[in-house]
Amino acid sequence: MSHKHDKILAAVFHDPPSGNIHWREVESMLKSLGAEFHDVPGARLRVVMNGREGVLHRPHHSSVLTRQDVKRLRQFLHDAGIGAFGG
Repeated sequence: MSHKHDKILAAVFHDPPSGNIHWREVESMLKSLGAEFHDVPGARLRVVMNGREGVLHRPHHSSVLTRQDVKRLRQFLHDAGIGAFGG
């Protein structure tokens, strides 16, 4: 995982949740962690990683995730065994 991906991961797990995390950076980070993506109707994306499956929402009117989306992403990463430092 690159240094940039480390920074994105740290931002996802930072409290309070950041309101300035870009979807493209998150998608790139997830790919580097070995995630598989499957399109779902609408703005949703099914993500499979480390045997865990989750549905994430692409931002609609912006490229930035909402704080609620960051919380959902954080929970998915936690469930998949990924922590603030990629562990």
